[in-house]
Amino acid sequence: MRALWLLALMASPAMAEPVEMGPRPLALVNAMADNDLKTRLLACADDPVRQTDFSIGHRGAALNYPEHSVEGYQAAVAMGAGIVECDVTFTSDHALVCRHAQDDLAETTNILVTDLAARCTRPFSPARGAECRASDLTLAEFRALEAMMEGADKTARTVEGFMAGIPPWRGTAHQPASLITHAESIALLRDLGVKFAPELKAPVVAMPRGAWTREAYAQALIDDYEAAGIPPEHVWVQSFDLDDIRYWLKAEPEFARQAVFLDGRFRHGIDPMRPETFHPSMAELKAMGLNYIAPPLWMLLTLSEGAIVPSPYATAATKAGLKIITWTLERSGPLDNGGGWYFQTITDAVTGDGAVYEVLHVLAQDVGVVGVFSDWPATVSYYASCMGLD
Repeated sequence: MRALWLLALMASPAMAEPVEMGPRPLALVNAMADNDLKTRLLACADDPVRQTDFSIGHRGAALNYPEHSVEGYQAAVAMGAGIVECDVTFTSDHALVCRHAQDDLAETTNILVTDLAARCTRPFSPARGAECRASDLTLAEFRALEAMMEGADKTARTVEGFMAGIPPWRGTAHQPASLITHAESIALLRDLGVKFAPELKAPVVAMPRGAWTREAYAQALIDDYEAAGIPPEHVWVQSFDLDDIRYWLKAEPEFARQAVFLDGRFRHGIDPMRPETFHPSMAELKAMGLNYIAPPLWMLLTLSEGAIVPSPYATAATKAGLKIITWTLERSGPLDNGGGWYFQTITDAVTGDGAVYEVLHVLAQDVGVVGVFSDWPATVSYYASCMGLD
């Protein structure tokens, strides 16, 4: 029954419940200090917001919809996202599905209150939580689950308490939504008229497993787009692993033209303020055939005399000819405490929610990013439409 319902939904985009821009973009503008940017953004209040590739739906619209769900993807598109992300992982029978991580089912689905909880790699235990992997399940079993808002209280002593541990600025746990496979996401987003940003997620199970190697996994992602007849220029394949990028450059050069290196090297000693720590260098990344790099937004920004300005990392990437995408706006909750992890290099300039548009303006106009992942795409779409960005 679920499969028939989902196919009908994907075949008829008009059936999707419309999602309005809502009050958030203007609420953020009104929270800004009075300045020229605020005046310009307010002047666009009555203008239509258009779809733009500058606005990328991060896992859909995860601020208030279960991530990687049909409903979240529809909301992202309705809010003007021209590109939507599917994080790609796999089931035990090697079907590709949209999940942020291979081992996140306990925190993003209702698995713990189903009979499939017994299949988890580490079933629930009090004050320890659970670890449930997509690869613990077949595709048929995966389809039986519902998507829930991301979050967990790992100190909880009951399943109900564990599942209720969702940050208060997000939706509630009781927002069941439909999980989706990678191929289904392609069909849905194609019919909604937008483009694709699939990320190949690092597996948590040992590979290779017979014929299922890391290269076979990377190829399977591309195969789904080729089978659906999607033009390579509509797809930005992503990975944190440069070996995946190298594979695509060799095996799928047309898709690799827009391959995105998600730069997680901050975990391994790179300092965005010190170019001598960039290994490989930006020029070396460009020389290998890479055209897009995507660091977290804090790596692109620093402060100069109290003003937000591009970091040495941003300057080096631009000088090397790399196009920059960044992540993730609207993921930090209220910004009255310096903004948290995503704003760590500019905390003194982040004193409230109005900083969202100050930061976005520097990213767009001074850093020159070509796209911004957001948990609430309306925020970015409003800015891009007002500023005439593609």
